[in-house]
Amino acid sequence: MTDTFVTPQKRTIAYHLTDGTGPMVVFLGGFKSDMTGTKAVFLEGWAKKAGRAFLRFDYSGHGESSGVFEDCCIGDWFDDATAMLDLIAGPVVLVGSSMGGWISLQIARAMPRRVAGLVTIAAAPDFTEDGFWATFDDAQKAELEAEGRVAVPSEYGDPYIITKRLIEEGRDRFVLRKTLALPFAVRFLQGTADTSVPTATALKLFEHADGKDMRLTLVDGADHSFSDGACLELIVASIEEVLASR
Repeated sequence: MTDTFVTPQKRTIAYHLTDGTGPMVVFLGGFKSDMTGTKAVFLEGWAKKAGRAFLRFDYSGHGESSGVFEDCCIGDWFDDATAMLDLIAGPVVLVGSSMGGWISLQIARAMPRRVAGLVTIAAAPDFTEDGFWATFDDAQKAELEAEGRVAVPSEYGDPYIITKRLIEEGRDRFVLRKTLALPFAVRFLQGTADTSVPTATALKLFEHADGKDMRLTLVDGADHSFSDGACLELIVASIEEVLASR
């Protein structure tokens, strides 16, 4: 059953909470993804079998949560995630997919004492700048400035509507341009056939972050979804490694 929570910003966030032993594993989804995705549901099933506490949720403007996607930005989704953590007592293991990887890195920097470990899947740090703005041509940049938004083709269906607010606010959220200490076990996972987040981004993140127990695993031929059977089992194994390292 879906529960809801109203954040301090008055956004209604839909979530599923599985009771079990801690640290709780918290799944943070990607850009325009929701908590019914393959990875989120698979990990919930694993958590139930393992007796592990687990949380999946929809950011505002996503899935069953309130709000309009185009009205939101990275900071809003970061606030949604940190508000959800207020529901949880004790440390958490964050599992961040794509944009969720960026948000999980922000959480790790903002509240490192709450984080017991981190697993990222095709993490997309700073993607509003490096993935969108850096690839916009002059016409797209002019449209963004004049109209406040621009449509960008997506291989996942309808075009993404990228707003000026999303781009500008994202510049306050960078993690690759500032010190990034990760003082806990970290497992970065990345597919070599990912056309949304290049392998170079994973390598850059791995080289930039500062931690004593970090590993980057490249999976030959895996795409951005990272959702076939072998990839899902690798995610679970990575979570279990992080939990065992505590």
